Amino acid sequence: MPPKVFEAFADVDLILHAGDLVSEEVLVELGALAPVKAVVGNCDPLYLAHDLSFQLKLELAGYRIGLTHGHLGTGNTVPERALSLFEDVDLVVFGHSHSPYNETVNGIHLFNPGSATDRRWEPKCSVGIIELGRGIECRHIFF
Repeated sequence: MPPKVFEAFADVDLILHAGDLVSEEVLVELGALAPVKAVVGNCDPLYLAHDLSFQLKLELAGYRIGLTHGHLGTGNTVPERALSLFEDVDLVVFGHSHSPYNETVNGIHLFNPGSATDRRWEPKCSVGIIELGRGIECRHIFF
């Protein structure tokens, strides 16, 4: 795990991981910083699918949050597929494309933090910070 991840998450209350952990060691490393909620991605080993689900619905600070990897569901794009898996949510956090995404569609916030370790076609790696208060504020940290 890049040191920048530990810096970015030093004061967080909870870490959401949208899959492609690749190793359960990632859960251990992140768990040293804060509690972790994670889902299985398409690049994860099968044994992780026994311990984690493909989607989670959480309620945090009065907001309904869907967490998924984004490779399942219906639609032509990763955000569409991620959104299709949830009803009655305020925020959907997803991964799969490894591309940062931060948009509101039909009143639902869609957020992909990108990837801390595999930037693929992006110029930089990234993680995301979500702040829940009077509203939902999502931002990327690039490194």
